[in-house]
Amino acid sequence: MKYNWYAIKLVIITVIVFVFQLLIPSLTDEYALISSEFFSKPWTIVTYMFLHATDYLPHLLFNMLALALFGSILEKIIGGRKFLIIYFVSGIIAGFGSILFYTASIGASGAIFGILGALAVLRPRMTVWIGYVPMPMAFAVPNMTVSLSAPS
Repeated sequence: MKYNWYAIKLVIITVIVFVFQLLIPSLTDEYALISSEFFSKPWTIVTYMFLHATDYLPHLLFNMLALALFGSILEKIIGGRKFLIIYFVSGIIAGFGSILFYTASIGASGAIFGILGALAVLRPRMTVWIGYVPMPMAFAVPNMTVSLSAPS
């Protein structure tokens, strides 16, 4: 199975979009998932995943680290095509969920939670380190979601 580096490519795209957000502030409002505008801008159910809060860099860094690390592992296990399906379907489902509870959403956290969940199912005993504590992936995922869902 050929490795396509899709997780790394998504990180690169997201970081490039972040730079554009810094240069063109209106980009965030135009492509964010805004509940009241969803039916007039349905593409935002995908575009919001590539946006991050420009005033909170640690969130972007944690998200991209998780995407690069765990996304690459998952992609190697299941292949690039299935990885992309999990990433985008998870992000879209998270987007629909956020429409119900928030007026606006940005960030890749929902898509990354899908990757973490898939890894926890496929490799529940895979050892990961949370802080300085090794633990199985199935137990680590709930702890990781706290740091990945910081304000965006």
